[in-house]
Amino acid sequence: MTTDKNVSVVPAPGDEKPFLSIRNLVKEFDGVRAVDDVSIAIKKGEIFALLGSSGCGKSTLLRMLAGFEAPTSGQILLNEQNIVGVPPYHRPINMMFQSYALFPHLSVWDNIAFGLRRDGMSEDEVGERVDRMLGLVQLKAYGRRKPHQLSGGQQQRVALARSLAKRPQLLLLDEPLGALDKKLREQTQLELVNIIEQVGVTCVMVTHDQEEAMNMASRIAIMSEGRIAQIGKPREIYETPNCRFVADFIGNVNLFNGAVIEDEPDHVVVQTPECKHFVGHGITGTMGMPVSVGIRPEKIIISFDPPQDLGEGLYNCVEGTLVDWAYLGSYTVYHVKLASGLLVKATIANTQRSAGHQPEFGETVYARWNPDNIVVLTR
Repeated sequence: MTTDKNVSVVPAPGDEKPFLSIRNLVKEFDGVRAVDDVSIAIKKGEIFALLGSSGCGKSTLLRMLAGFEAPTSGQILLNEQNIVGVPPYHRPINMMFQSYALFPHLSVWDNIAFGLRRDGMSEDEVGERVDRMLGLVQLKAYGRRKPHQLSGGQQQRVALARSLAKRPQLLLLDEPLGALDKKLREQTQLELVNIIEQVGVTCVMVTHDQEEAMNMASRIAIMSEGRIAQIGKPREIYETPNCRFVADFIGNVNLFNGAVIEDEPDHVVVQTPECKHFVGHGITGTMGMPVSVGIRPEKIIISFDPPQDLGEGLYNCVEGTLVDWAYLGSYTVYHVKLASGLLVKATIANTQRSAGHQPEFGETVYARWNPDNIVVLTR
């Protein structure tokens, strides 16, 4: 647990110098800060995701990297060169938009060739580069088709090929899969990652889709109100959020509000109105300080029989009433209402084909969790 305030300066992992450094970047619109003193370091070849809800500043930050917006203050260093003030067309950066922005009157081949021809590349070089890009995105047989003759996933790959054709040092993706339906989006995520990694380009992507960010990115920055709330690998963000906002934003979480009543180096006990929580690790805190206890739904064990040790001294266990449940194939979701009014959500994997116990609305349910599956949050 940490008691520090939000810190937006996060270095790139490892000892190597960052390829992209965003330093104290600020963007104001009519006196309102859309991006508020953001600093990020990104290493070469990394796929880095900016994740947040609408209006959090992630798209504004991406547009400043592209050169479409000028920062109010701060620096953007690409390979140790400050590119603030450099026009978009002079930056070694390409941006792929959610709408793909393909020219409808041009063939797939000519769409990819368009930027290369604008740069004055010879037709032989253009042909070689375009053919290589079509092979990379597995669309060699579609070069003479028009965009409207392709599926959404194929159009997305054409847009990616066009973005990579000029061999940018930095690739920016703005909601790259937002125009695809859910099933196609899931199929395309790994394809997109494999192509980016094969080329070796550094990538910054903006998305509001949590699964997309966790599937594609090596690291994620969670943004809120123009600031960075937390940066980390997907597992770190999910399992060890540094504040209530991140815990609640990523996935689902059950939050219990209480105070520390026992503080030891190897464990703490938190008292909430619902129960006592025995936490299987120490924290940075003090006796009596207000905290929140977070437990992910999949970490909760549901029982329809009372625990044998049910009593005053029992930790990490609550009794409630089943108010809703839904069978969703691979797992079942339970909603349990406690005497305090708090609603606890649990997701249980369906590992057996047999129906087992058939729950009934209004039935008494017991929810338990392991001390090592608790995260304690101070803000």
